[in-house]
Amino acid sequence: METPSPLRIALVGYGSMGKELERLAPRYGCVVEQIFSTQRPLQSAQISDFSFDVAIDFSLPSAVLSNVQILAGHGKNIVLGTTGWMAHREALGELVREKNIGLVWGTNFSVGVQIFSHLVRMAAEFANKFDEYDVALHELHHTRKIDAPSGTALSLAHIIQATMPQKTSLLTDTADGRIAPEALHVSSTRVGETPGTHTLYLDALPDTIELTHRARNRSGFAIGALRAARWVDGKQGMMEFSEIFPRIVQNQATTAR
Repeated sequence: METPSPLRIALVGYGSMGKELERLAPRYGCVVEQIFSTQRPLQSAQISDFSFDVAIDFSLPSAVLSNVQILAGHGKNIVLGTTGWMAHREALGELVREKNIGLVWGTNFSVGVQIFSHLVRMAAEFANKFDEYDVALHELHHTRKIDAPSGTALSLAHIIQATMPQKTSLLTDTADGRIAPEALHVSSTRVGETPGTHTLYLDALPDTIELTHRARNRSGFAIGALRAARWVDGKQGMMEFSEIFPRIVQNQATTAR
């Protein structure tokens, strides 16, 4: 069987995630051809710098719209791992359609988080059949994280709300008093260097059920983003990572045979 050619990628943002992507790229059939950072911003790139296939953006929320405008203008497909940009979602969708590119975005590219999300959905579906159980979410991250609650926590909250329709509102601030029964409490803590922990609580008078995903390091996020980059190469449209994850799993199973 012929070995596929490495996917040529560009890293937009070269912090902890960018360095982890660079480290793991060869293991997942990718080669880093360009690195754009605060020292070498994408905005200063020359035409000759756009010979890569797919860009992976883990930069800053404030830079996302500009980055996508530039990359889409050069016809480049994108994996967007930065969070906190949802106010620009409509504008990004228009760029994707206008330039006929492919863009995969996600609140969390960790394969483990995708598995965890499916478990949360199943747990919420079961709990919804019993009036005794209430539900809450808590997330824990390092002190440098910009958004709170995390994008992952909000995605999990939306899964719960879709499964437990009685939770019609989100409470993301500190609860200073009694919480309304229709509110889903999503709380956040920022401390030290914690890479990311998300916990689902299902609580009733007889017992408490806790489901936790705890990231040990950033490699899980990088692996998912690299798999997404290989998947989106040559495709068009704006897609959320959780939507294409089953197809990535299927491709992985087929390749393993």
